[in-house]
Amino acid sequence: MPCRGSSKHWPGSERVFEDLLPGLGDWTTKLRGRLKSNFDIAPYTWFRVGGPAQLFFNPADEADLALFLKNLPEEMPVTVIGLGSNMLVRDGGVEGVVIRLSGKAFSDVVINSDHTVSVGAAMPDMRFATQMAKAGIAGFAFYKGIPGAIGGALRMNAGAHGSETKDRLISARAVDRNGTIHVLTPADLGHAYRSCAAPADFIFTQATYQGEAGDPTALKAEMDEVSAYREDNQPTKERTGGSTFKNPDGMSAWKLVDDAGFRGFELGGAQVSPKHTNFLINTGAATAEDIERLGEMVRGKVREMTGIELHWEIKRIGRFVEGGEVKPFLAE
Repeated sequence: MPCRGSSKHWPGSERVFEDLLPGLGDWTTKLRGRLKSNFDIAPYTWFRVGGPAQLFFNPADEADLALFLKNLPEEMPVTVIGLGSNMLVRDGGVEGVVIRLSGKAFSDVVINSDHTVSVGAAMPDMRFATQMAKAGIAGFAFYKGIPGAIGGALRMNAGAHGSETKDRLISARAVDRNGTIHVLTPADLGHAYRSCAAPADFIFTQATYQGEAGDPTALKAEMDEVSAYREDNQPTKERTGGSTFKNPDGMSAWKLVDDAGFRGFELGGAQVSPKHTNFLINTGAATAEDIERLGEMVRGKVREMTGIELHWEIKRIGRFVEGGEVKPFLAE
């Protein structure tokens, strides 16, 4: 198998949307958050690629988010990006509105005497794990190895090192597309491996977990062990979206990719990580097309060799630029 391929690169002029702001109405003056048109969201993703958001909204708090969703035209598509760690924004950008939660209102942590903990959906998983260790609250060391935020962890039941989000979850708060606030139980969420049964239009704003009393020194040592494992085995210094494919039942995605001969394989500015083959990397000049095309090439070769279909764990959003559509299971 060759070690390098090529892909097209697209000019920025093809990444401009119609400005929707003037047509939204006066209700937008009541918003306290930031609302922008044709906003570059590539810097908010770990791959650092992709086109703009037609509209971008960064709400001030849960009430601001609810107000926005209540008044937003029903036909307007809504996409949530979180920390952008498990996401690929296509080169043509994202139609409709992209919502990103950030700031103190969405990252507060409240620890109660019974070791229950409420945390905002924008809190990075790793930072949450560190705070819990310092507070002597056990049960969250696995989050130290997950490069996302609590909202994303709720949506995909994020897990690592034998533990998952659902193991500690008591409840979650979310706002639906109509601006209604919901409090959801684990039964409502229906978490399974890297999946959640909550409606796709629910935007998580907070989670409440059950922790346990622990020794801060011992918890820090556990965190350090998780961090060291991640540093040793994953491309943590690279522009990557995290684990690319879900593990098939009883198998490891990285092993299937490795056996197909893709370790270090490059396509345009994208590369299969030489360090961990279930990670795709932007080597510096990749387009989203490069990355997605490489992923589909991997899927095609693995299916050809084994009959197994790898499923994307990375969420791909937005539109292709004209002539740049990437079809599933590309041949080499």
